[in-house]
Amino acid sequence: MNLRNGTGSKKDMGQVFVVTSGKGGVGKTTATASIGAALALKGKRTLVIDADIGLRNLDVILGLENRIVFNLVDVARDVCKPTQAVVKSKKSANLFLLPASQTDEKDAVSEDDFCKVMDLYRREYHFILVDCPAGIEQGFKNACAGADEALLVTTPEISAIRDADRVIGLLSARSIESSLIINRIDFDMVRRGDMLSVDDVQDILGIDLIGVVERDENIIVAANCGEPVVYNTKSKAGPAFSKIAARMCGENVPMDDFGGSGFWERLGRRIGLA
Repeated sequence: MNLRNGTGSKKDMGQVFVVTSGKGGVGKTTATASIGAALALKGKRTLVIDADIGLRNLDVILGLENRIVFNLVDVARDVCKPTQAVVKSKKSANLFLLPASQTDEKDAVSEDDFCKVMDLYRREYHFILVDCPAGIEQGFKNACAGADEALLVTTPEISAIRDADRVIGLLSARSIESSLIINRIDFDMVRRGDMLSVDDVQDILGIDLIGVVERDENIIVAANCGEPVVYNTKSKAGPAFSKIAARMCGENVPMDDFGGSGFWERLGRRIGLA
């Protein structure tokens, strides 16, 4: 396999994952950065793309905000070469960022533009992770363009799960298979019956689970420092994101035993999904 000369067959191309949620504030950008960093640590050339035009944040999470010259919109408009817009991580030789524009409107690029950009990078990287904007408007449609699969991030909260269920349907209509990441779960609250369990969320959404990330204050510290939490092996979240990356690479990493159902019957009916 030659990642640079563009002569490989289709099977040599990298996989494109859109990281989405529907609802904002569930930790999607943090998940994109952390999984990208974990894949890079496994020796996979990984590109993370911020698709939130006008409101970029992925550069801050990665500590690369001061190194940006060009962006995704510049690549789509042929303002620069694809390699000129990519920023290399300070922590890993295998992790790269394609930032969003902060000054353009969200409709500055189309779905066709996104497909074009994905095609420009597919042979350069083993994995491409697209950090999708919140909502299901044009930004969502753009981020899904050219994606092979989706990582659906949700928290065990009513509004987040309801939005995630809607997004699953939209992805399915585009023939994009989704894998579930349950983020910020608090097992003490689950045991008290104050939060949906892992089994509850799986039962509601009905897609394969690829990872569970516990609530962890180290994520906030990592974001403020511009270093993905996977670099902190003492955190709860870091190893969880590393396991997700391993499963994406095809490794047989068993799921932990997260316990049984919580109060699915009570909340499932309330959100209209039971």
